[in-house]
Amino acid sequence: MKLEAPFIKLPFRFDAARLQEEIAALPAEAWVRHPNNLDGNSALRLITVGGGENDDVAGPMAMTPHLKASPYLQQVLAHFGVVWSRSRLMKLGPGATVPMHTDINYHWYHRVRLHIPIVTTPEVKFFCDDQVVNMAEGEAWIFDNWRVHKVENNSAVERIHLVADTTGNSRFWEMAHAAATRDLPPQTAPYQPGARVGIATEQYNVYRVMPPSEVDDLLRDLVEETISLKPDEAGREEMDRYQRLLYGFRQDWRQLWSLFADGDKGVPHYRKRLEMLLQQVQALGDDLRVRTNQMPVLRVIGQRIGTYAVNPEVGAMGGPASGGVAAPAARPVVRTPDYDRPVIIVAAPRSGSTALFETLAVTPQLHNPGGEAHWLVEGFRMFLPGAPGVDSNRLTADRLTPEIALAMKSRLAEKLVDASGERADADSVRLLEKTPKNALRIPFFDALFPDARFVFLWREPEENISSIIDAWRAGGWVTYPNLPGWDGPWSMLLPPGWKALKGRPVPEIAAYQWATTNQTIMDDLEQLPAERRHVVRYSDFLADPAAVIRGVCDFAGLEFDAALAERTGAALPVSRHTLTPPEAGKWKKNAAEIEPLVPDLAPVLERLRAFR
Repeated sequence: MKLEAPFIKLPFRFDAARLQEEIAALPAEAWVRHPNNLDGNSALRLITVGGGENDDVAGPMAMTPHLKASPYLQQVLAHFGVVWSRSRLMKLGPGATVPMHTDINYHWYHRVRLHIPIVTTPEVKFFCDDQVVNMAEGEAWIFDNWRVHKVENNSAVERIHLVADTTGNSRFWEMAHAAATRDLPPQTAPYQPGARVGIATEQYNVYRVMPPSEVDDLLRDLVEETISLKPDEAGREEMDRYQRLLYGFRQDWRQLWSLFADGDKGVPHYRKRLEMLLQQVQALGDDLRVRTNQMPVLRVIGQRIGTYAVNPEVGAMGGPASGGVAAPAARPVVRTPDYDRPVIIVAAPRSGSTALFETLAVTPQLHNPGGEAHWLVEGFRMFLPGAPGVDSNRLTADRLTPEIALAMKSRLAEKLVDASGERADADSVRLLEKTPKNALRIPFFDALFPDARFVFLWREPEENISSIIDAWRAGGWVTYPNLPGWDGPWSMLLPPGWKALKGRPVPEIAAYQWATTNQTIMDDLEQLPAERRHVVRYSDFLADPAAVIRGVCDFAGLEFDAALAERTGAALPVSRHTLTPPEAGKWKKNAAEIEPLVPDLAPVLERLRAFR
């Protein structure tokens, strides 16, 4: 929720020692990983949907057994006299952080988060916008989580806060305004043994279909916050189109409501209009941003409107016996698992990486995104060639932000499948990833997955370059149909320096792709500890796949299980991206074009043969 100041200290003091006693009495197994799987972050649930072990925000809220067993925690929450939404104890381990982010979804438009430190030290710093504070034990704070914020625990203790969400009532907000404008003497709220209190928890927090008044409020507020990064007249024209799109959507929504309200017949119409809005805003590009936190407006609209505007599982008006809107059921959420030592295959294009990937993918020990995941990086327009600071597929660690890291891990979670092709649903997964362009992004993926294991596959230049030539000429591997500065479509990965290849014959382009990719991989892997890289020669893989896969398993900490043994116990099947079946000496059909290029590739080949 937006506040008039980044931080507001409320005029209350609570007994931190008593709170510490109650927390110490709670079972250790009640602490669970943070919903976004942030390292060093864990939580203990106090108020949840149905009082169960979940992190949902949509549904009737109730106290968990942990809160019911903690009388002073109950008294602290009851002291504010408000209705509570999801509430937890949040633990931040020594040296851990909550990375820089902003909270943009519908839940946060109306709600504020209360923090009451229970265990902390002066070395714990809370950053919001341009301010930083240390919240002392027993104090009460709220902050503007619409602004960019983060937390750092620079101490040797586990920081624990009571963290509770509420929309607040008039008395609460009058108090907050007073506290924001002047210093107020704190009121002590000690533990009262034997006192029984009542805690009000949200019962109705999601609409079946958002009424027009709510849609108006959400989008009008967003328009006021939106700016265009385009200069002068272009920016004004873009803002005008954007405002007209949102106004048209609001009016269409009102028309639909006048026909269907939130009844069953209207649901497909609402969804269709919502999908149209998202497509229209997406077409405007990423230059429309929120002034306060620089979030792309498409992402904010998706989180505010796209996710919550239509919820058919919620009862319709007049449907339930009470005559009101039914309490929404808990909805499944995509969990972001712990990505434990991902196995990332890096290789030049057409070097056999698909065959290696498909072989490893048969083991149930690994999960994968269903194939090559070009969308994982290039789903962010800022990483597409031609975006500011991006002229190839090369990405380094400085381009990764905490927000992008969380978004990427969440997108992966939505796609992950196991060896049988079933959706992954686990708290921890071993990711298997193979996208040729990512061979030029090792520092970026090292920052995203600091414990990743990189399997480097390389192929002899004559064979590999011949396969790249065939792929260019077949036209089935086009990655950029209209690459600015290039005549015609571009195929496969785009290495740094590609502009110098303009007008050159395909064999020279193929040789450059092979050499530059392998050189870049070796340069990047040399910056990592040796135990995080493993080299596979394609000819060895073809000659004895079982031995090579056993070596990969030993390196990655995997078992050479029955599935892998069966896969490698006979001739390997043809991989999905094979152009023509493997054949000894197949490259020689392009020998006249390739052989003149080979001498210049000798230094790279010599380095490859010695690389470990």
